[in-house]
Amino acid sequence: MAQISANGIDIEYERFGPEDRETVLLIMGLSAQLTLWPVELCDELVSRGYHVIRFDNRDIGLSTKFEEAGTPDMGALVGALLSGNKPEAPYSLDDMAADAVGLLDALNIKKAHIVGASMGGMIAQLVATNHPDKTLSLTSIMSTTGNPELPQAKPEAMAALAAPAPDPNDLEAVAARGVHTWNTIGSPGYRTDETQVREWVLRDFHRSFYPQGILRQMAAIVSNGDRREKLKTVTAPTVVVHGTDDPLVPVEGGRDTAASIPGAELIEIPGMGHDFPLVLVNTIADAITKAASQSSNQAAAE
Repeated sequence: MAQISANGIDIEYERFGPEDRETVLLIMGLSAQLTLWPVELCDELVSRGYHVIRFDNRDIGLSTKFEEAGTPDMGALVGALLSGNKPEAPYSLDDMAADAVGLLDALNIKKAHIVGASMGGMIAQLVATNHPDKTLSLTSIMSTTGNPELPQAKPEAMAALAAPAPDPNDLEAVAARGVHTWNTIGSPGYRTDETQVREWVLRDFHRSFYPQGILRQMAAIVSNGDRREKLKTVTAPTVVVHGTDDPLVPVEGGRDTAASIPGAELIEIPGMGHDFPLVLVNTIADAITKAASQSSNQAAAE
């Protein structure tokens, strides 16, 4: 892994595969470090001929923290999310999209296939709308449009997301909280072994524990609002992937995303929730390469 200055902040990133290939940029979601992108997925994309980058968003992992911005109130954020109101936010999803583009610029990468999961899907959408010249293709996974009329997260999923951070001095509490959240929002059709989940939770905890940043990221999500009009302007080939059993971002969010982007293809995965079961790595890679190949076909036709 390495760190580079981009868009006025320091961004931690990791590269896979030869750098002279087309790049797939992976953008992770709320509270999630770059490590939540499975190495198996990165390696699979490399085996299919791509150069892959995963990175820590601002305020998470090893990238710049915005401590001076203060910590938003969780109750107010959840209330705003449920009511459709927009709270004040220290930064926006558009700023986070600019971070992603800034990373590409800092690495001298002219264009990339943009892939995002959950909040990362929202950021990826904004890369495609705000920076079309940097976007070869778009893959939006387990994400949504910000349409306030869509179904909300299931209460148990929202409760898991909004639960107080565990005591960092109590590793058992840290592990238990992470496993509970994973089991609550994860894929009912593709359960991950709890021993494996615990290992991932503690790996990420030891890498970075910074719950304040999660609240600021959540404020950016809630303040972004409805993106449907902007999504109508997307010109890059787009594939939308969503699990039919996602309790945190219901599948209607994926359907609305695909309906809002001209020519987008929707892939629904039965049994998938709000995680990346390793058994679905090839399925996810297929979706990403489908969007990427459409980009190549589009370029050849021009």
